[in-house]
Amino acid sequence: MSHAVIVGLTGQTGAGKSTVSAIFAEQGFALIDADQISRYVTQPGMPCLAELFDFFGEEIRDADGSLNRKALAKIAFTNKQKLESLNSICHPFITEEIVARIDRFRDEGKRLILLDAPTLFESRASDLCDLIISVLADAPLRLQRIMQRDSLTEQAARERMGAQLPESFFVEHSDYLIRNNTDQTALCALSREVADKIKAYYTAAVCG
Repeated sequence: MSHAVIVGLTGQTGAGKSTVSAIFAEQGFALIDADQISRYVTQPGMPCLAELFDFFGEEIRDADGSLNRKALAKIAFTNKQKLESLNSICHPFITEEIVARIDRFRDEGKRLILLDAPTLFESRASDLCDLIISVLADAPLRLQRIMQRDSLTEQAARERMGAQLPESFFVEHSDYLIRNNTDQTALCALSREVADKIKAYYTAAVCG
């Protein structure tokens, strides 16, 4: 009983991935949240945070010794090379913790696991997945959502959008696409439909 199906969930910023993740959790998928893991591995005293301070300097350190995420984002999302450096530092620590949590869920008997990771492809965590779902939306909608959600200027929101992979990449490398160009009700319904399809097929295949 060591088998489990790992479903990767990723997509464009502002497309509604968090809502989709919540629906899958409601449908019985064990959830691994890469954003939460990112915060865990960058806590004070963690090796990942020490490496970030070494590379980016004191401007990303708050007075209490914690990570100033806004300062780090301002640096990383305006400089492609700095973003790549950020990823190269953080991704190994994040992936190590993801693997540990997958193993823990397997030991607990979980057979359907959702890995919610905005940088699923960039971190190569996609290699851990049996299926990949990408959440997409039209650029003007995403821009508006990001500005409202994160209280960002239009320029800052566009910088975050521009730092991501193009839509064509998600389309080419995903098993399922969820497009969120209407409203929350439609997004939830579509998410449940995809979750049901995966559960129906893989529960039979994996759990017998």
